Amino acid sequence: MHDDRSLVEARLKRVLEERIRPAVYPESVPLEVAVWHAPDEPVPVAEGLAATPEPIEVGARWGAPWGTSWFRVTGTVPQEWAGKTVEALLDLGFDENMPGFQCEGLVYRPDGTPVKGLNPRNQWVRIGAPVAGGEEVRLYVEAASNPVVMDYHPFVPTQLGDKETAGSEPQYTLTRMDLAVLDENVWQLVLDLEVVGELMAELPVDSARRWDLLRAVEKTLDTVDLQDVNGTAEQARSQLAAVLSTPAVPSAHRISAIGHAHIDSAWLWPLRETVRKVARTTSNMTALLEDEPDFIFAMSQAQQWAWVKEHRPEVWARVKKAVADGRFVPAGGMWVESDTNMPGSEAMARQFVHGKRFFLDEFGIENEEAWLPDTFGFAAGLPQIIKAAGSKWLLTQKISWSQTNKFPHHTFRWEGIDGTRIFTHFPPVDTYNCSMQGREIAHAARNFKDKGVARHSLAPTGWGDGGGGTTREMVAKAARLRDLEGSATVAWETPKEFFEKAEAEYPEPPVWVGELYLELHRATLTSQARTKQGNRRSEHLLREAELWAATAAVRAGFPYPYEDLDRIWKTVLLHQFHDILPGSSIAWVHREARKTYEGLAVELTGIIDAAQRALAGEGTRELVFNSAPHSRDGVLAGGAQVPAVEGESALASRVGGGHVLENGLLRIEIDARGLVVSAYDIEADRETIAPGRAANLLQLHPDFPNMWDAWDVDEFYRNTVTDLADAEEIVADGNTVRIVRSFGASRVTQLLSLAPGERRLLIDTEVDWHETEKFLKLAFPLDVHAERYASETQFGHFHRPTHTNTSWEAAKFEACNHRFVHLEEPGWGVAVVNDSTYGHDVTRTVRTDGDRGTTTTVRVSLLRAPRFPDPETDQGVHRFRHALVPGAGIGDAVREGWRINLPERRVTGGQEVAPLVSVDRDSVVVTAVKLADDGSGDVVVRFHEAHGGRARATLTVGFSFDSVEVTDLLERPSADAGEVTREGEQLALRLRPFELVTLRFRRA
Repeated sequence: MHDDRSLVEARLKRVLEERIRPAVYPESVPLEVAVWHAPDEPVPVAEGLAATPEPIEVGARWGAPWGTSWFRVTGTVPQEWAGKTVEALLDLGFDENMPGFQCEGLVYRPDGTPVKGLNPRNQWVRIGAPVAGGEEVRLYVEAASNPVVMDYHPFVPTQLGDKETAGSEPQYTLTRMDLAVLDENVWQLVLDLEVVGELMAELPVDSARRWDLLRAVEKTLDTVDLQDVNGTAEQARSQLAAVLSTPAVPSAHRISAIGHAHIDSAWLWPLRETVRKVARTTSNMTALLEDEPDFIFAMSQAQQWAWVKEHRPEVWARVKKAVADGRFVPAGGMWVESDTNMPGSEAMARQFVHGKRFFLDEFGIENEEAWLPDTFGFAAGLPQIIKAAGSKWLLTQKISWSQTNKFPHHTFRWEGIDGTRIFTHFPPVDTYNCSMQGREIAHAARNFKDKGVARHSLAPTGWGDGGGGTTREMVAKAARLRDLEGSATVAWETPKEFFEKAEAEYPEPPVWVGELYLELHRATLTSQARTKQGNRRSEHLLREAELWAATAAVRAGFPYPYEDLDRIWKTVLLHQFHDILPGSSIAWVHREARKTYEGLAVELTGIIDAAQRALAGEGTRELVFNSAPHSRDGVLAGGAQVPAVEGESALASRVGGGHVLENGLLRIEIDARGLVVSAYDIEADRETIAPGRAANLLQLHPDFPNMWDAWDVDEFYRNTVTDLADAEEIVADGNTVRIVRSFGASRVTQLLSLAPGERRLLIDTEVDWHETEKFLKLAFPLDVHAERYASETQFGHFHRPTHTNTSWEAAKFEACNHRFVHLEEPGWGVAVVNDSTYGHDVTRTVRTDGDRGTTTTVRVSLLRAPRFPDPETDQGVHRFRHALVPGAGIGDAVREGWRINLPERRVTGGQEVAPLVSVDRDSVVVTAVKLADDGSGDVVVRFHEAHGGRARATLTVGFSFDSVEVTDLLERPSADAGEVTREGEQLALRLRPFELVTLRFRRA
């Protein structure tokens, strides 16, 4: 028996493409089309429907970049079509090879009722089934001419990514506007043949099942009359009935399919366009749910649900009904599918607070899963946050994109820094855009790494972004795959149903400890520095605003701005979406983000100022408000007092050129190049800088990754480096040394200062950046022998190795930190802290004085200059603040990290302010003091153990309260009460390493 498969596959391919698929719509008549082009931004639906359109012909060009055109299509169903199924086929100029990322449309009836979305693989609108003949057809299409920013060669710099630079050239050609008869027998035959042919192609050559399918396909093709496909389709289908009804073997892999449309909240389009993408997709999916009784659709990102509610109330009504029917499922319980590496502790917590609360308030539904299929790696602090929000499962598939190491599990428990474990699933289908193709289903079964102990996996099914979600063809294929020999079985299930089954069959899966590092997209920790700085600044301003507003509310009757803070938090959380904060969106997105962050800073500063003035009262004394969680300069954390600063610093000339800064704690030598050649810890009698090396060294690399310009930095970037050691100007004044350097078309100005009484060298860097495809680093070669180092993450810190013993360690050549990285030998360490950067690398090299000992170099990532998707990424002036902290233990690193991000505020007034709460151990860090979200006036305090050890501490409460309870992040009583004991106005705390606790005080 020879293998006829290739011949049959070739025959099947040609007959399907050239004869059977064209016969799905055997008859058609053209519709009349007219168009009105909105003059600028999208208009309300009523305005679009009322506009006067002009005639347009199929074949005409339409749509300036980012424009909106309202098409009116009219016609009459021919009388001779009576009794047939008729659809409108509306092709705006789609490219079916790109299901998203191009023009899209939303179809309306004349009364403004939305019908469904139009997308490249979803161009039909049902007119009648059957029609009576003679029906008048009148439909309106709100069409978005979003330009194709990322084409088949996706990384070509383009000006199309911003409306201000995109021009006005029409982007699309109107391709088809017809009424057509749908032959459902032919449509079903196409799907039969696709399912059988795709399954056949995945089976082993010597499989009996493969040969059964092959012969059935041959018989089917023999039965089809190529000159009368429509007349022979039903008979042809009968040839496949037997092979399509043979059940799967009992041991078949089981796939839980869930309708899905991964919609990036911004990416290659602005936020305003995502509002419309969501409306189109939800219209599509509610319509499909009405047609397909087995289908279930899930949508994450509460922000996107809120957009539908606010902007498309007519769609929202349909969504609410589908949710009530249990068919349209809120998923994920987060405000957006955020990045999880860079958001700070409170922000990561609030993603769940605001996301879960929205679904609870709107539908009474509590999500138990975190749904993050596309996020670029997962910070080690996340499991505890998921649990503290009342959730217990996590889904992602992004780790399958890792370039170096293949992750060893698909179902496992993920353990975070505090020991919390979360049941986690990576769909082995390796996509969040499954389309029910045979190769995808077969890949999921073959790829599943937990065979023998588990056999359930999840398949998010549907086109994302501009693709419109799940199609009726996918649903039809899933029906054929429900119980089919040779295939994994497929059933539509909710995320909860999947996770319950998966956890029940695999109660003791393997455990993965620590971060889920994506070995790809590492440059997202640096790209678009202004967006990252806006996020960091907003997070800390929100901390201050809540702290001082709550303090002023309790102490002075200040009106707590609940609604303003709620709105601002949601705006900040939105901008943590995994293509905004990571810097991988078009120029328009980041231009708007900068403006948004500037506005939030003004608004939050206003709240802070008003609350502090209310607290300070009348008077002429200068009070210092300390928003940091540790005391400084005699001012208690969360309080306001007259500061007491002692000590002095001195500036002297350095032998051999340069300057020396000294304050009795540190002696800093800056050579004639403006480089730090010594940072001496006087008390410890210990040098910080490695022998023969210099710190504060700016280094410039070429940066042209193989793919994904804004996303990636490839390891070979290190092969070429230029040390920017030459200074064109060095000026010393007081306790500050000013250094100016120029390189390429750019200029750097740095201020190095050593304040009295401080154990840190402060480095303020201003870069006027005009480079292209370059990577700028700031290096600190340290005389520290350490096999690992700590970098701050949410509610704690995480250790990474400094060596590259294995491919897993070598792959982490660029990593994330929040406010600090810290290295230490027993008894002595060094911290590098920052006010706005995230990316860094740590390397070990052999000392220049021989093979004994190593130099451990910390390099902070400052700026990149990729040209896609924003060709002007980060051009212009940037300001950064870093500090080198010699002699720092981990507690010093924590404290200095907070301090550099929360500068003191000085207010003139008459009365000092006592903190609402204070803790007697630095290792217990208060991350939030606020009033309860429900408006009750209760005080909520959140804190965690920050040093990585056990802690006993006393929390002193500075206001009267009736009772206190441990809560979850949503401020509800928690079953995990922790060890908190009340002793009068004090609480005795016992905390595990990195344990997170939220307390709610009911005020007297």
